[in-house]
Amino acid sequence: SAYTDHSVKYSPWKDGKGDVVKECADACREYGLKFGVYLSPWDRHDSRYGEGEAYNRYYKNQLKELLTNYGDIFCVWLDGACGEGKNGRKQDYDWEGYYAVVRELQPGACICVTGPDVRWVGNEAGVCRSSEWSVVPYWHSLQATVEARSQKDVSKPPRKFSPQDVDLGSRKAIKGCNKLIWYPAEVNTSLRKGWFYHESEDYSLKPLKKLMDIYYNSVGANGSFLLNLSPNKEGKIAEKDVETMISMGAQLEIDFNENLAEDSVITDNRHLDDSHTGQAALSYDPEEYWHSGPQPDGSELVLDLGDEYDINKIVLAEHIRTGQQIEEFSVYIKIKDKWKKVSEGTVIGHKRICRFEEERIRYIRVVIEKARCFATLSKFEAY
Repeated sequence: SAYTDHSVKYSPWKDGKGDVVKECADACREYGLKFGVYLSPWDRHDSRYGEGEAYNRYYKNQLKELLTNYGDIFCVWLDGACGEGKNGRKQDYDWEGYYAVVRELQPGACICVTGPDVRWVGNEAGVCRSSEWSVVPYWHSLQATVEARSQKDVSKPPRKFSPQDVDLGSRKAIKGCNKLIWYPAEVNTSLRKGWFYHESEDYSLKPLKKLMDIYYNSVGANGSFLLNLSPNKEGKIAEKDVETMISMGAQLEIDFNENLAEDSVITDNRHLDDSHTGQAALSYDPEEYWHSGPQPDGSELVLDLGDEYDINKIVLAEHIRTGQQIEEFSVYIKIKDKWKKVSEGTVIGHKRICRFEEERIRYIRVVIEKARCFATLSKFEAY
């Protein structure tokens, strides 16, 4: 950065001429990864912190560097941490000004966590709500809410946080609200005990089972999942961490190796028209989907796999371009000519993964018990 002395340009690395952000961005593109940046507004080094506009101008200048020197940025991740600086003061952040810089220089980038595009789930322990709605009331106190809970110990959930009693998007929660927003959740946690690498914390890596549970209860519950990896003193991801991530990737490959519903048949008991029948839920075209019509409650879709297979999970998705509508659903499998309920839930949204005890089955039934204006499904997969 041209705006701070807290920079690798004052280190012996590459004689002060290296650009670690560029190297990382180039490596991401080489291996087919999107590149995003995380610039915390809490600069514990800069003497301007806590001095109002002078610091906000400095922060925006660094943001501009990141958004103009490294190609396309898919995500700008902002925490809300606001501790004291060297002078004992706290900074009044110019959030709207920060957002304006991103919108101008990288209009396609999502502004996440302390931002208007993707909301923080509310803790850093990988815990999400049982009903994680993407349609929620507009929160005027967003930044204050995130600030109070950012950069805390991630080894356990906040004491007062309970997925069961936190309700953001139910009919009760949105009743009387004059403004609703599309604000999907991100679940974030660290592979290790904290956010930075310490050799003494090598013991603290989350086991594979824990990581998979977080995945299924975030990605599989209408959220997204950010897992922090901490570079060590050599600037590399520690070998134990790498091994854990390879194991997680292998487990995901096993769990979702083959969609057994791909060449199946779906029948339904109601649909909007001939272009929106249950069969459309099997299409990979994002604009093809099942639509219940104006009376969604009690809608049923029956998947016929054509033969019996060992199944232990299904994946459902709403057509979210028409909104998030489903409030309650059930999943049944047919065993010896009788329907057995194996899963039930509230929201589906972008993705819902329903796990159950493995059974050898041919037929799976999804019942939309309750929805708002109508119900849609753009995905119905079986594994």
